[in-house]
Amino acid sequence: MERPLGEATRDTYGRVLEELGAKNPNIVVLDADLSSSTRTAKFAAKYPDRFFNFGIAEANMVSAAGGFALAGKLPFISSFAVFLLCKGFDQLRQSIAYPGLNVKVVVTHGGISIGEDGPSQMSVEDFALAVSLPGFVVIHPADQYAAYALLHQVAEDPRPCVVRLGRPKAPIVYSESDTFQIGKANQLRDGSDITLIANGLLVAEALDAAEILEKQGVQARVLDMHTIKPIDEEAIARAARETGAIVTAEEHLITGGLGAMVAQAVARTHPVPMEFVGIKDTYAESGTPRQLLERYGLVAADIVRAAEKALARKPQNG
Repeated sequence: MERPLGEATRDTYGRVLEELGAKNPNIVVLDADLSSSTRTAKFAAKYPDRFFNFGIAEANMVSAAGGFALAGKLPFISSFAVFLLCKGFDQLRQSIAYPGLNVKVVVTHGGISIGEDGPSQMSVEDFALAVSLPGFVVIHPADQYAAYALLHQVAEDPRPCVVRLGRPKAPIVYSESDTFQIGKANQLRDGSDITLIANGLLVAEALDAAEILEKQGVQARVLDMHTIKPIDEEAIARAARETGAIVTAEEHLITGGLGAMVAQAVARTHPVPMEFVGIKDTYAESGTPRQLLERYGLVAADIVRAAEKALARKPQNG
């Protein structure tokens, strides 16, 4: 299905920061010399006394954010996902996770859909790193409406949070009236034969896959698991019981991301056949966003093939 493109979720972040800055004078924004790309430049222009550019020093920025939080400020820190999660991980662990400080880590240019910038700029390990941090909330919204609502909720949440946003314009999945809750999946389509669980750009691909499967006589439920941690175990258990098979789809290495979190929940609650759509133990090349999603098996046709494999393993009486 051809879906209209909305704005990139990083653009939504820029808008939300301006709104939050007007409402909460304790918000400070820290960036690592990428404010025009992360869209924190809008906040910087409006509230220059509350914006701090740390240059290419992500680890130092994270440590400073911990200091701001201890001083009663609400820091939002941003860079590309690969830079902030990989280069700042030790400080995220020591300065934020261990003391449990209220710091918002909002990263842009997530996944391989950043396109022509190439593998050095692509984050394919960030979910795994983020979910390993005790006490952290980890979120990846599907479109501008999800990003808008969830970013506002993140600002009110007392826990440290990582929010992964994207560079390309995202297909519209939701409307302005849709509601969201951190830690609760959104069911976008019902079905009794199999469940497709996705986040980010792959939510639209999962919906397209469900339409293809419907033409084959297969009714697929679609869940947007925008919150990877804490995972919505109740929705996963219900999907496993009611549909008997699950496919996960994410713009991340299969190891350690959404699929791994869902599989743990399935194993704990109601084991069923599962298949995993994601990047398979490799770094990507350079190309357009669509070329890369297709080359690395992250589009609707790949989700359909994974669903067919899971359905073939489903007990006949299930």
